[in-house]
Amino acid sequence: MRALDVVTTYAQDAKTLELPWPFTGREDELELIRRSLTAGRHGIVVTGAAGCGKTRLVTEALRGTDGARVTGTPQSRGLSFAAFAHLLPESVSLHRAVHILSGVRLLVVDDAHLLDEASAALVHQLAVHGRTRLVVVASDGAPVPGAVSRLWTGELLPRLALEPLPREDTARLLALGGALERLTVNRLHRVCRGDLRLLRDLLGAVRESGLLTRVPDTDEWAWRGPLPVTPTVRERTAPVLDRRGPAERETLERLAFAGPLPPRLDDLDLAALERLEADGLIRVDDRGAAHLAHPLHGPALRATAGRLRARRLARTPQQCRAALEAERDALARGIEDLDVRGTPTPVGEWLAEEGAPVPAGYAAVRARYARLRGELREAAAWAGEGLRWTPDDASCRGELALAAEQLGAVTTADEATVARGGPDGAARAAAGGDMYARYDAVRLGTPEQATGRLPAGGVFARHADALARGDGAALDRAAEALEERGFLLFAAEAHAQAVRAHRDPRASRTSRTRAVALARRCQGARTPALAGLVLGELTARQRQVVTLAAAGLSNRQIAEQLTLSIRTVGNHLYSAYTRLGAADRGALPWLVDLPATESA
Repeated sequence: MRALDVVTTYAQDAKTLELPWPFTGREDELELIRRSLTAGRHGIVVTGAAGCGKTRLVTEALRGTDGARVTGTPQSRGLSFAAFAHLLPESVSLHRAVHILSGVRLLVVDDAHLLDEASAALVHQLAVHGRTRLVVVASDGAPVPGAVSRLWTGELLPRLALEPLPREDTARLLALGGALERLTVNRLHRVCRGDLRLLRDLLGAVRESGLLTRVPDTDEWAWRGPLPVTPTVRERTAPVLDRRGPAERETLERLAFAGPLPPRLDDLDLAALERLEADGLIRVDDRGAAHLAHPLHGPALRATAGRLRARRLARTPQQCRAALEAERDALARGIEDLDVRGTPTPVGEWLAEEGAPVPAGYAAVRARYARLRGELREAAAWAGEGLRWTPDDASCRGELALAAEQLGAVTTADEATVARGGPDGAARAAAGGDMYARYDAVRLGTPEQATGRLPAGGVFARHADALARGDGAALDRAAEALEERGFLLFAAEAHAQAVRAHRDPRASRTSRTRAVALARRCQGARTPALAGLVLGELTARQRQVVTLAAAGLSNRQIAEQLTLSIRTVGNHLYSAYTRLGAADRGALPWLVDLPATESA
C-alpha cells in the first residue's frame, strides 16, 4: 500500500469524538503548531505529561488538514516499523521506507515515546530530509527512543513543551459541561493537575455517584464528600503505591489519613520518609511537616484501608478547630495589613471538601479575602458555604452580595444598596473605619471623596493621588504595587484608569494589555472601571467581528453570520488585537464588556 493512499482527516479523530466538551484555551499553542507547518518550516515536536491534551491540541490545530498518521504502542515496540505497518510493505529497508514516505506532505506521529527503534529512526530520517512536515507527540516522564529525542536536542524540529491547562482555562472547560461552583472547580483542577483524561473520568464518576448537590438559590452544583477511586485513578496510582515496602506503606497511610494536619515527623519512620522524599512521593514544607506529594494518593490509600484502621487514623473536624481559627486569624491579618498575596488554607478546604460544617465566621473572612484578591466566584462559593450551615449569617450574606455586584450579577440600584449594607451602609462604612469602603470611591472614579482618609503613603492613597492628578504613569505604578500585594482586581482597574489618562497611544495600549491580562484572572469581574475597555478605537466592522468572537463564535461562524470570507474575519481580528493590545480572543470578553456568562 502506498503512503499517499492513506489519508486521515483530523476532524474525525477518535480521541476528539470521545471528549464531552469542545476544545478550549491553548490559543497561543494552536497558533504555534499551525505556524510550524507553513512554508519553509518542517514541523514541530509536542511534549507534555500524560493526559494533558497533547493529542487533542494537535487534532484541533490540524482540523480539516489531510495527512498520514502513525501511533506508537507498547505491544509493538519489539517489531521493526510496526507503527508504519499500514503505510509500508513488509521487509522494507530504512532507505526504502524514507523513499516511500517522502511523498507524504504531512505526517503526525502520536505517542512517539512508544515507537520501535526502526520507526523512530525513520521519523528522524524524514526530519533530516525535510520533504515531509512532521508533527511528533511524546509524553514526558517516559523513556524516549534516542532518534526521537534528537529531533529537538539536535535542533531538527522546534519543541513545544505543553504546560498543564491553567486553572481559569480549566474553569471555562468545566463550565461547558454544566454549572459547577468554584470550590468544586478548584478541587477538580488541583486533583487532576492538568490531566484532562482524569478530569473527564472524575467528573463523570462524581455525577454518577450522586456526589453533586445543588447550591441553594443558584443553578450551580457542588461536589462534597470523598473522591471516587475510579479505574483511571487506580491506573495512575497503583504503579507508584503498590511496590512500596511495609514501612513506607505504613508512613504513606498515616499521611493519607492525617489531613489536613500533618503528623509530627518524630512520630514517623524517618528512614521511610527519606526514601519516599527521594522518590518524590512526599514533600516536606518550610515548617518541617510532611505531606503527600500528589492529591490522588491519599484517596487511593484510604480506599484500600480497612474500616477499623480508617477509624483509628482519620482526623475529625473537632480536632481541627484550633487550626481553623489560626487560619481565620491569618486571613484577617492579611486583610488588615493590605496584603492578600495568598495564605494557605488547608483546614478550611478540607472541611468544605469533606462536607463538614464550615463556621460562618471563617467562611465570611475567607470570602472577603478571596474577593479582595479578585477571586470573585471563589468568594461567592465560600460565602455560600457559610450560609449552607448558618443561613441567616449577615456577614456571609453581605459577602455573597458584594461578590455578585462585582461579577455584574446585581442588576438594580436597590440590590447594589443591599450589597453594601442598606441605604446608609456605604456612607457609614466610608465615614467610619472601613478603609476598603473609603477606597471604593477611588475604584469608582471619585478619588476626591477619599482624599486624606486613606493611610498616608499606602498603596490605596497612591492610587487615589494618581487618579486625582490624571497621571497615567503613576496609575500604572500604583497598579503594579496593588498586584504585588495580591489585589489583582484593583490592579486591573488602576491599569484601566491609566488607559484613559495616558496621552501617548502606545502607553495606553500597554496599560490596556495589562488591565485585560489581570481581569482575565478575576473570574469574570464586571466593574465600572473595567467597563468598555475602549472598543471605540475599532471600526464598525471590527467591532462587529470582535463582539461575535467575544461571544464564543468561531471565525467560520462569524463569516457565515456577516457574509464575509474566513480570511477577512481573521484579518479583522488581527487588526483588532493590534489596536486593543490583546494577545488572543480569550481577552475579548473583558474588552467588549459582554454580560457575564462564565458559570464556573
